[in-house]
Formats: sequence, structure tokens, C-alpha cells
Amino acid sequence: MATRPDATRRRFLKAAGAAIAAPYVITSTALGAGNVPPASDRIVVAGIGIGNMGRGDQVAFLRRNDVQYVAVCDVRASFRNEAKAKADAHYGNRDCQSYNDYREILQRPDIDVVHIATPDHWHTIMVTEACREGKDVYCQKPETLTLREGPLMIDAARRYARVVSGGSQRVLEDYRRIVDPCWGGRYGNIESINVLKLDISKRCNLPAEPVPDDIDWEMWLGPAPWAPYNAARCDGNFSTVEHSWRSYDDYSGGAITDWGAHHFGGATFAIDVRELQPIAVDYGEGSRGPYLTFRYPNGRQLHHNHPEMAHLQVVGDGHVQTAKPVPRYKGQGGIYGDFIECVKTRERPFRDIELAINTMVVCHLGTAAYKLRRSLKWDVAAQRFTDDAEANRLLDRARREPWIL
Repeated sequence: MATRPDATRRRFLKAAGAAIAAPYVITSTALGAGNVPPASDRIVVAGIGIGNMGRGDQVAFLRRNDVQYVAVCDVRASFRNEAKAKADAHYGNRDCQSYNDYREILQRPDIDVVHIATPDHWHTIMVTEACREGKDVYCQKPETLTLREGPLMIDAARRYARVVSGGSQRVLEDYRRIVDPCWGGRYGNIESINVLKLDISKRCNLPAEPVPDDIDWEMWLGPAPWAPYNAARCDGNFSTVEHSWRSYDDYSGGAITDWGAHHFGGATFAIDVRELQPIAVDYGEGSRGPYLTFRYPNGRQLHHNHPEMAHLQVVGDGHVQTAKPVPRYKGQGGIYGDFIECVKTRERPFRDIELAINTMVVCHLGTAAYKLRRSLKWDVAAQRFTDDAEANRLLDRARREPWIL
């Protein structure tokens, strides 16, 4: 494991300590059996936020022989206890540590990687702090809550030379049927693609309920405005998305960011604009209701809820072109394998944070246009709306101390 110099030093200290200690018995898992590397050579991983998506992420990392999963953090005691038990059962020991405060994980020098699957309002604070502490990061989508947060994430990843991957596996895995023919030249020069309607978030006015002993409610809120506890407010289930934090302004952007990270991510990948940001978003109203057209500097367009186009319908000029190689995951094991491979090689992952943020910009520009019900121009270099004070007030949100970016 060559992630950091201190990782090599850590292995040396472990070996030196073993040499002078009394004889002891270690398991085949610790030594490495078959194709399993010894624990000292594995990438040390911890999880922050072990709810719906975090559980899936934990399982994906536990399945990897090149990973040692050592710690979990969640503000719900039942979630972290369950996650600890899962890791302990996997390794046949009781070594996985559990925490209520994510900062305790970030302060551990033995941890190489954190995966983050908290509600969206926590993502940027945790990702930037993790980078500062020398951790590589796998962050679930939607990566950001506001437009201002994107550049902060990218800056942290680059400044501290960290591997940071966004968490949308669907961009490649679900949209290959669209991506492959587009990149294969079948449709000719691509002009546009459409994504069907995704709603924006709304205000939350749920009544107060007693706070269960199981949850640290102040820590759940973190940088979000103070609000009374309500079970629906902090429920993250997709089956109840209309009555969960995923649909409320203070914690998420609604379906347009939650599913937009997938749909817009796949669409921009298909028409090869994922390395760009729109320069404008045009607002219109049609038979399906309001719709948007995102315009890119190369002339290509991304529609949202276009009244005359089907979901993921692609428009090209029909002149078959030479195929281009489609970017794929590195390593083995899907998006998680791609990330871990890049942790080893220090390459940028398939869903590098900059590409993920470009998708989030689409989501947030769309939200602004729908809220203001008008067209907007986006200055990519300045990361601001052009000559539009009202729109620029939507760039960011206030945060509670001490959670200030």
C-alpha cells in the first residue's frame, strides 16, 4: 500500500513491534491466505454515515480482499452498532471501532480511506476535512448541496493530492446502452439529449416529535439550521422520498439532485460534455410543464423535461462518425474497484470529483432556473451567474457554527 509515506512507516512499526514481542498466534486473514494480502498491506477503510447507502458501500468494501475495514461512524447508535457487527462478523473478530463523531475517524493516522454517505448537507465539510487529514474519499451522490461547495471540494482534492470519487455507479453501469452508440458514432454529431422531469426540494414544516435516545439530533443537523426532530425529517429511505430529508431544502436538493446526479451524469457522459459546465440554462413552459435547456460552449444541449422528447432521447445529425474509445472503470469491481485501484496508483477515478461536480452544477443551475422561473447565464470561470444578483443569492446557504466552510 503506497498511499502515503506514513502507511509504509506504519507497516514497519508493526513488524518491528512483532519482532520483539512474545510469541503470539495470528489468523490466516491477518497473515494473508491464498490471494488475500496480509492486513498490513491492505487499504484501511472507515465509513461515515451508515444508513441506506452507507450500508451498501460498507458491504462493497468488505467484499474486497485488498481492504481492511476498521471503523464506522453514525449519529444513530443502532446504525453504527449494526455496521460494527457486520465488519466484526466478516473478519471473525471484534476490532471494528464505532464512533458518533466523524472527526475521531479523521484523526486516526492508520486510516487511508473514508467513504461518506451522510445526508447531503454534511458532504462538503466532511470531504474537505478528510482531504486535509490525508484521507482519500469515496463520497455518495449528490456530492454537494450548493453551487459554492463544488469548487471547495475540487480545491481540497487537488491541494492535498487526494483521490476523491463521486458515488454514482449508474453513470456508467446504467447508461451504457446510450453511451456506447453515442461514442461509437452511430448517431453522428450529437446535438442534444433529454432527461425527464425531476422535482426540486421544498421547505420542511414538520411538527416536533420527541427525540429518540438512539440519535444525536444536534450532530445530525450539524451545519443545517436548527429544527425540531421529526422522524420523517431524517428518514432517508428512497421509498418515502417525498417525506424524507432527500426532499427538503436544508438537507438536499430534491430529486433533481438526488436522481439528477445519475440521470444528468449519464446524459452528459453520453453526449461527451461531462468535462464541461453549461454556459446558460434556458427556461420554458410546455405541455409537460416547465422545462429547461442547458447550453454548452461546444454547442451541444441537455434538455430537462422537454415537451417533445422522450427520456434519454438523443438527437444527432445522422452522419455516422468514427468511434471513440469509451472511458471505463480501472481495476475490478465496478465503481468501488475503480476507486480502490486509483487509491493505489494515484490516478484520477472514473467519477473524479471534478466530473461529479460538473454534473452537480447542472442540477443546481436547474434548481435556480425553476425557482426563479426564468433563464440564466452561468460564468464558468467566475462560478457565478452573469449580472444577476437575485440568482447569485442562490449560490450558497448559511451554516450553523462551528460548521463554517
